[in-house]
Order: sequence, then C-alpha cells, then structure tokens
Amino acid sequence: MAARPVRLDDVRRAQRTLAGVAQRTALEPSRHLSRLVGAPVRLKCENLQRTGSFKVRGAYVRIAGLSAGERAAGVVAASTGNHGQGVALAASLLGVRATVFMPEEAQLPKLAATRGYGAQVRVCGQGLDEALAAAREYARAAGAVFIHPFDHPDVIAGQGTVGLEILEQCPRAGTVVMGVGGGGLVAGVAVAVKALRPDVRIVGVQAAGAAAYPPSLAAGHPVTVEAPVTMADGIRVGRPGELTFRIVEELVDEVRTVSEDELSSALLLCLERAKLVVEPAGASPVAALLADPAAFRDAAGGTGEGREAGGDREGRPVVAVLSGGNVDALVLQRVLRHGMAAAGRYLSLRLLLTDRPGALAALLEVLSAAGANVVDVSHVRTDPRLGLTEAEVEVHLETAGPEHCAAVRAALRAAGYPVMS
Repeated sequence: MAARPVRLDDVRRAQRTLAGVAQRTALEPSRHLSRLVGAPVRLKCENLQRTGSFKVRGAYVRIAGLSAGERAAGVVAASTGNHGQGVALAASLLGVRATVFMPEEAQLPKLAATRGYGAQVRVCGQGLDEALAAAREYARAAGAVFIHPFDHPDVIAGQGTVGLEILEQCPRAGTVVMGVGGGGLVAGVAVAVKALRPDVRIVGVQAAGAAAYPPSLAAGHPVTVEAPVTMADGIRVGRPGELTFRIVEELVDEVRTVSEDELSSALLLCLERAKLVVEPAGASPVAALLADPAAFRDAAGGTGEGREAGGDREGRPVVAVLSGGNVDALVLQRVLRHGMAAAGRYLSLRLLLTDRPGALAALLEVLSAAGANVVDVSHVRTDPRLGLTEAEVEVHLETAGPEHCAAVRAALRAAGYPVMS
C-alpha cells in the first residue's frame, strides 16, 4: 500500500499556519440530541467559522505553502460556494490574486460573498464538474495554480485541524460524525483523530442522491455517480478524490447515507433547538443522528453491557461537525417547508366539496376547530374531472406534529369530507 499522503505532523503544521487566521469554533452541547441518542452530543460549529464554513482552513494552508513565483501567478478554483469563499479570503489575506469559477446553479449569496472577499468570479457550466473543467483550463492557459477543493495534501491537512480542535475541546469523544462530499474534511479529521485516539469512531454522512463513497468503498476504488442530486450542494460531489479515498478507506469506520427528508428535518432542528443557521450539507451529521440514534448510542457506550459492568454511565460524547452555514434565504424557505412536512408539521390535502355558497367557509370552520392553521387555499370549480355539483379544494396547513395531522384528517372525515390526498 502506498504511503498515506497526510499524517498527524502535517495537520499539526497546518494548525500552526492557521494560528490567528481560522477561528477556534465553539463545541456546543445539544440536550435534545443527547436525550435522543442516549449519550452526550456536541455540535462543532464550523458554520460560525470565517466565510461560514471549514473550507477556509484548507484553502489558506494550501495557498500559504505556495512559492513566491506561484503566488505571483495567482490561484484559481472551482466551487459551488464554500470552497470559493475560502479561497477568496485566503488569497486576499496572503496578497494573492484569485479567480473562482462557479456553476450557474450557485446560490446568489455565495456568489456575492466570494466577490466580496476579493476574488474575480466567473459563472459557467451546469454543475461543479463543468466549473472544475473550466477552472483547470484557465489554470493551464494563465499559468495560475489550481486550488483543488479537497484532493490535495495541504487542503486535507488544513481541514484536519477541525479534528485536533475536537480532541482538545472534548478529550472523551467516542464518535465524530460529519458530512462527506469529496472527502477532504472527513479524511483530514480521520488522520488527526485516529493518530491520537484510534478508539474514536469516525462516521461520514452522504446525501443518498449523491453518495459516491459507498459504491467506491465496495469497489475498492473511486466510482463516479452520474448527475448527483441533492439539496445539500456542499456535499454534492459525484466522485471521491484519489487521495481522500485512500485515507477514508483506511481510517473511516463507516459512511452512512441520509434522505432529503432527513436533511430537511435536521436543518429545522438546528434552527429551532440549537438556534443555529446551518446549510443542508452542514446538517447532514444531525440527519444521521435523527435517522438512527441507536447506532450512535451503541457506539458511544451509553447503553448495553458497558453500563451493566460499571462502565461510563453517560456514554462517551458524539461530536457532530456542522460544516457550514451558507444558505440562500429562498433555499432556506423551501427547505424549512420541506422539513416541516417531513416532521409532520405541514399538511397538504385535496378535498371534494359540494359546489354551493358557504361550502368553503364551512370547511374552514372545521379546520379552525381542529386547530390547524391555514397557510394557503386553492379552490377549483371548473375542471373536466369534476362533476357538475363538485368543487375541489387544496389546502396547505401548519400543524403541531404527526398526531395533530391525524386528528385533522379524522375531524374532516367525521364532518363528511372526502379526503383525496
């Protein structure tokens, strides 16, 4: 096996390089998640890092390591947002010219922030892969240094400083869980943590629609997922890096997947319970905890034979890395509505009414009596599918949860309303 491309000394060197540049982000307890998992849960708040994500760590270490000639030539990167902002700020701090290629789908706040940090932004392509191709071609033509978003030893080492901080802040950590795109963060954290605490479990999380690592690990080499689809643009990467894959294969204990509903619910929980604005990619480790809390409870030693034998009664802490908080307000609005629906807090129904005066008002009275808050109503009276005396109503409701949704449906049925969906 080839030598590992990044080792603990590299991460420690990166930490010294980042002194005074990257913030030592907070490690916050979550009582709600702790109760759910059955062991202490801590949130590593990289969403509060400079530029709103961990990406500035790796970008700064990479650019700081360039020679004077390379710095004079400038740097170029491709990004959907977070890496671009990290490169832009790092280059600005080091006095280096930066050009960032971003796909047309990139969120407007991320475009504006990248420009605000001093980079020249070029928008091109339908996805990250096309932006990457354009950035590489620009680097060849202009002689600029290409700053890869994850697959470079300096970048991996920089991201690994998150792992050093976690062990400094939480020496008893039993599990560290984080989102995975190309793998720079999870690879760097695994290098740092496993070198110092090989007993700590490292868990990566991918969106189910962009999960390239499970098939890659099964195949023993990086595998491409064509047209990855997920709201979590920060981890929407179709192929693992060559370097990151080697590290993940060797050091990461497990890579799990989460659904879009689980991502939405996790983002909503971070807002409501932790009072933290987190983008979908940053919420992915929380989604994994919500989806299968028992898996993390067992790993943390909070239940089972360890307790009976006089082990750690509280369990060893689970640390979830909230990797970023850069989310467009419009995207946040859609995700929150999706999350409310997934959590049973938002109910959409289609009903048939008799088309007569007062029918809609009577329906709204039933909904009001059931305690449902009507957000939107669509009333259709002319449609070939409807009978002469029929009308169709689509209502969108805010509810208090799954039990309330069931109660609303029951109230409608008791009042004689046929519920179509």
